[in-house]
Amino acid sequence: MTGPQQLALVLLRTLVGWHFLYEGLYKLWWPAWSRDGWPLARWTSGGYLRSAIGPLADAFHGLADPRLLPVVDRIVPLALVLVGLSLLLGLFTRAGCIGALLLLGSFYASAIPTAGVSQAGAEGAYLIVNKNLVEAGAVLVLLSFGTGRIAGLDLLRGRRPPAAARAEEVPS
Repeated sequence: MTGPQQLALVLLRTLVGWHFLYEGLYKLWWPAWSRDGWPLARWTSGGYLRSAIGPLADAFHGLADPRLLPVVDRIVPLALVLVGLSLLLGLFTRAGCIGALLLLGSFYASAIPTAGVSQAGAEGAYLIVNKNLVEAGAVLVLLSFGTGRIAGLDLLRGRRPPAAARAEEVPS
């Protein structure tokens, strides 16, 4: 891989990582991300879960149960932060990519865009492909190319011996 190709992949990983990290921090630090009820109500993902229309809608509706909701409201932002840090730092990058794919897959499955026209609250008109699916495609590229081995803290975790030492280990 050329230097510019490696740079492009690491830049993509950094941008996706930042997106996940900021989304998670926003949900943890500024609790107005999804209000459920009147303006001063405690933040919650309940409204989002109850509005799910995808093939797994019943499962998402079940997560809106008042007994499960406080757990979901903590797990999702923390998962977003962990994935974001993983990708930004290039640490446990493979696990971060898999976590990102699981989160994006669930977000996509909660509301697969089938209308093909502009929807309330959406940034545009989507038909089958939306930003969650596009970002999942980008994460799949990151996973496929092992960007943690290009740049990031994964390089420190998987230290390889110098080339001269490896050459001595090769059987003749």
